[in-house]
Amino acid sequence: MITKRIIPCLDVRDGRVVKGVNFEGLKDVSSPVDLAGYYSDHGADELVFYDITASSDGRKLFTDILKETAKRVFIPLTVGGGIESLDDFDRVLKCGADKVSVNSGAIKNPDLIYEAAKRYGSQCVVLSADVKRIDGGFRVFAKGGRVDTGLEATEWIKRGVDNGAGEIVLNSIDTDGVKNGFDIEMLSAVCGAVNIPVIASGGAGNIKHFIDLFKALPKVDAGLAASIFHFGEVDVKELKREMKENGINTRI
Repeated sequence: MITKRIIPCLDVRDGRVVKGVNFEGLKDVSSPVDLAGYYSDHGADELVFYDITASSDGRKLFTDILKETAKRVFIPLTVGGGIESLDDFDRVLKCGADKVSVNSGAIKNPDLIYEAAKRYGSQCVVLSADVKRIDGGFRVFAKGGRVDTGLEATEWIKRGVDNGAGEIVLNSIDTDGVKNGFDIEMLSAVCGAVNIPVIASGGAGNIKHFIDLFKALPKVDAGLAASIFHFGEVDVKELKREMKENGINTRI
């Protein structure tokens, strides 16, 4: 049985972790360095670090704060934000990332996934998709959820997998920060379209939401969340104990 992963997410702006609702109304939370160290020591399976305004600001990801964060982490670290070239992949990996997440950069240049997978291996390339319901369908958004690309989500994600992406992070803009549960319908559509690990992101509000996610969609490999971990509403170790008691395989 595949071990289900729990992944806290650090959304970083100007060197600080922030969190909002539906990708808006961002509020300051903490230092990414301190939070990363805490999660690494308290049961998280992996950690995601997103420089959330790098793409929309048209700049490179801040590497100084990333280097300090990576020094505190002893679990796999995925990093994204402003990744638009192989040079960006190289720079982030040299800062201590284990995997690189690409979103807007892949929309701008779909060949980037293929080129990165060829150079670094598929296991290093994560396709992150910010998806929202539009006219009854699932649409991909770019620039931190600000720009509607017109791309149909499942087709775009399948294309990324065909190009060599080794993992998918599906961010539901509709449920982000709302805390009413993961977007099961959207996740089901993506899980049915690909055969690589899918990470569910957006909507977790309590432990039961993770239990419901993994029971409803056994193909989902991991649950990602931010504010419920950052503000102490859910403890990672307690969550994993509850998962175990509910027959969901996880690393304790």
